Amino acid sequence: MSPVHMNARTPYDSPVAVVACRVMLPALTRLLPAPLRSRAVFMDYGLHRTPGQMRQRLQAVLAQIRPASRLLLGYGRCGNGLDGLRAGRHTLIVPRVDDCIAVLLGSRRAYRKQFAAEPGTYYLSTGWLEAGAHPLQEYREYAGTYGQAEADWIMDAQYRHYRRLAFIAHSREELERYRPQALAVARYCRRWHMRYDEIIGSERFFRRMIAMIANPPGDDDAFIVVPPGGHIRQAHFET
Repeated sequence: MSPVHMNARTPYDSPVAVVACRVMLPALTRLLPAPLRSRAVFMDYGLHRTPGQMRQRLQAVLAQIRPASRLLLGYGRCGNGLDGLRAGRHTLIVPRVDDCIAVLLGSRRAYRKQFAAEPGTYYLSTGWLEAGAHPLQEYREYAGTYGQAEADWIMDAQYRHYRRLAFIAHSREELERYRPQALAVARYCRRWHMRYDEIIGSERFFRRMIAMIANPPGDDDAFIVVPPGGHIRQAHFET
């Protein structure tokens, strides 16, 4: 991978950068200012399955970004995948969330409300559907590698405790566009008696993320700010 060079002549008061999970691509590409949108880096969703590799891959990308930047990481705790990630020359700004569900819903409070009401929920988003990161696609991949019987066993072990499949979209138009894909996943998930729900999420958290890199980080407990030379620790995600 060739180095990613950031032009300091931006509407911001210092160089900025974005490195995020691909599931955030639809919302961030829609909301990011054009100069920053063209310099955002979106990482493969599959890194969630291998948290140890996630840190290594992210570390390699951070090392290639020039110059020192205020850098938004579009990740949460994500299975401890960020544990030990070094800021290097950059200032890292990270949402203080367990995963991207709180971001998609608009806040940690919205996520806690959903969790309290429906703890056994598997969430879908437009980003996951575009990335092919959902139970139906997983089943297809496992069946192609291990055969149908083994794939069924693996999938049952992962998903038999879920009771609801909830598709999060950020507008009625987005909901209509992606509903056929979401319903295809829902039909497969009936094997575990999951019911299907739709949720109109909020872009509020995404907008807060963008505001945090457009201005010097302030006192906002929804974010972790790691100064140059520091590193991310799991304790940072405790609230």
